[in-house]
Amino acid sequence: MFLHIHKSKIHRVRVTQANLNYVGSVTIDEDLMEAANLFEGEKVQIVNNNNGERIETYVIKGERGTGMICLNGAAARKAEVGDVVIIISYALMTPEEAKTYKPIAIFPDEDNKIN
Repeated sequence: MFLHIHKSKIHRVRVTQANLNYVGSVTIDEDLMEAANLFEGEKVQIVNNNNGERIETYVIKGERGTGMICLNGAAARKAEVGDVVIIISYALMTPEEAKTYKPIAIFPDEDNKIN
């Protein structure tokens, strides 16, 4: 049996862009991706603290050092620039793996930078 376990998250990051005319996904600053152990193409859940929306999409690598969090395509309708979101990834694990796994959580500042 495999369980879906919280793998990592970017906690309370601000949306910097919303691009409706894109194929889809979320673009994330590469620094944030690395710190949160996220991979390009990885499925993520985005929880919008401002309006309660929850969506699933996949990660696209954004320019390093920019603090970019850009919702693309249909996801752009679920948040506005300035909204605070949580980006969560999950992994499949056996119960034995899940007992010892420690998820990664990062807490960027107001400018989406890691201190």
